[in-house]
Amino acid sequence: MQFIDAKTVAGNLPYKQLIKTLREAFKQDINSPERTQHKIDATNTLLLMPAWSKVRDIGIKIVSVFPENAQDNLSSVNANYFLLDGKNGSPKAILDGTELTLRRTACASALAADYLANDDANSLLMVGTGNLAPHLIEAHMQVREIKRVIIWGRDYQKSKLLAQNLSFKNVDIIAVERLFEGVSDADIISCATLSKSPLIKGAWLKPGQHLDLVGSFTPEMQEVDSEAVAIANVIVDTYAGALSESGELINAINNGVIGKEHILGELAEIVKSEKLGRNDKNEITLFKSVGASLEDLAAAELVLRNLSN
Repeated sequence: MQFIDAKTVAGNLPYKQLIKTLREAFKQDINSPERTQHKIDATNTLLLMPAWSKVRDIGIKIVSVFPENAQDNLSSVNANYFLLDGKNGSPKAILDGTELTLRRTACASALAADYLANDDANSLLMVGTGNLAPHLIEAHMQVREIKRVIIWGRDYQKSKLLAQNLSFKNVDIIAVERLFEGVSDADIISCATLSKSPLIKGAWLKPGQHLDLVGSFTPEMQEVDSEAVAIANVIVDTYAGALSESGELINAINNGVIGKEHILGELAEIVKSEKLGRNDKNEITLFKSVGASLEDLAAAELVLRNLSN
């Protein structure tokens, strides 16, 4: 059995190749149950995300969330991915789950943007400056010719630092202090925050924009207001996950702003051309990601294929 560290995972999950791999995975029949959450005690949580199919391996991601670890200078979130042989159930590999998650999450958003963002979209607003932000920026650049990257975070100094640390040929990268300014100047808006109150208002949006919402994963979290949800063509990674975990959608439905039918489809249906997410250049599109376990399985298998080549 192989033990694969974060550096090796990163080196064997190039963005363009992973986007292609996820595109194929969403076309296939993979069992991808909702993740289960288990409270260890009042503050700590264990998350389990399995996936399998008859023609693939078996995988499960195990994530521990211990918020108080930060007091001891330890990581609050730790993840590992266990890959088993689909034919006999024997263990094949344990992979660093944190790096795997960062890259598959970013590439799933880029895959959705490839179907939902306008073809001529060339400016990207990154809302949030955490670990996922640079991955989202680079992944989106694989599917659209981005010429301008705008970064906004609650801490302007962190926004400036992220902008300074990024460098792409022929791409202008700036940080902004006022979120509204960034929204008004962007074709694609990617959000990866832990906000519990809406950051982006529907009233700020303009025709043709694409919203990529990654950060919220509980009903108490929201990155955009209900008006933004109501005026957008909404696509989700999975119906079950979005309707149980997306604060933006749950709140909009509970408040009577939209019905469940407002969700036009899930990513697999868009990839298979069973449904359309964008019908014309002026529509506002929204992709809500809470994470699907089939993405982890596809990414882990890709790592092992690349290592064997």
